[in-house]
Amino acid sequence: PPLAGDAAAAVCAVNNLADYAVFRERIERARRIAVIGPGLIGCEFANDLVLAGKEVAVIGPAAEPLDRLLPAEAGRLLREALAAAGVTWRLGVSVERVDHRDHALALRLSDGMVIAADAVLSAIGLRPDLDLARAAGILTQRGIVVDRYLESSAPDVFALGDCAEVEGLVLPFVMPIMQAARALAKTLAGTRTVVSYPAMPVVVKTPAHAVVVSPPRPGSEGQWDVTVSDQGARALLRDDQGRVVGFALTGAAVAEKQALTKELPPWLE
Repeated sequence: PPLAGDAAAAVCAVNNLADYAVFRERIERARRIAVIGPGLIGCEFANDLVLAGKEVAVIGPAAEPLDRLLPAEAGRLLREALAAAGVTWRLGVSVERVDHRDHALALRLSDGMVIAADAVLSAIGLRPDLDLARAAGILTQRGIVVDRYLESSAPDVFALGDCAEVEGLVLPFVMPIMQAARALAKTLAGTRTVVSYPAMPVVVKTPAHAVVVSPPRPGSEGQWDVTVSDQGARALLRDDQGRVVGFALTGAAVAEKQALTKELPPWLE
């Protein structure tokens, strides 16, 4: 994130194994950890860190966690469960600067509040590193542009995973990577095989409150049909014809994942 302050460079991001090694070293003796970003990665780290005995504060401009994936009612249940586990939330604000202060880090928020931390993690999302592809003259947009065989604009050069853009889709989740790897393995072994993306629910690793979400393909429109109980939330995203195009399940409702997945249209046939 674009942060001011003399400790801005001390903010960690974990996008590869080397990043994780740095972060792990910094939190070994840290008691207070600030997580910037209440999205999927931020919530998963917050749950892990609080279970490890750390004091965790999660900061972000959203009104509820996972606001890009969950309706507000479901996000509230996750927030409350993580708060009960020990996570402190600072929502509706952003971090403006990080400075060294008294052998710790001071984070100034957009509302003027200052919170102290021993380590800071930025978990605001992923952006593909396209430098190598661009230097090689390979076509890039939001990611490395590939066809349905995962081949780039350079013959015999393929891409998959977080960096690959397939028909406009850049998907930073495990299931799309697995689908791409299976298809590409067949292609490289001599049987040209296009990649297909079925409905691919995402399991959010927050044991404090289970969450499974199957977001609709970008561009799909619909309205949330939400049922909330003290056991969890069941939210179905329906299009204008009443068809289910996505869902979000929390708590006990995650048991419906398999049945609801069968109702969803594929992302890429």
